[in-house]
Amino acid sequence: MEHRAEPRRNVSLVVTINCMDKTGEPFTQNAVASRISNNGALLSGITRPLRSGDLLWVEHQGRKSRFKVIWVRNSETPQLIQAAIHLLNTEPCPWAKV
Repeated sequence: MEHRAEPRRNVSLVVTINCMDKTGEPFTQNAVASRISNNGALLSGITRPLRSGDLLWVEHQGRKSRFKVIWVRNSETPQLIQAAIHLLNTEPCPWAKV
């Protein structure tokens, strides 16, 4: 059972991520954010490998915020690479009104 301070919502949002892959190459792509909260989400459908601890930009409906990558896994499914992300304290939540 999960013990989170904040409940997660089971919605799926298409977001745009902008970051560096684990080789240091910048890339931008669409991904799906699910299990969202005001402080984080699970990203799925990422095509380039990321590293835990890296920062990335997430944009949703014109609102853009920085997140930290908490963990990454290659799901070896149609969801491709998945990453759990956490909103930086200084940033507004890009999907707060969803």
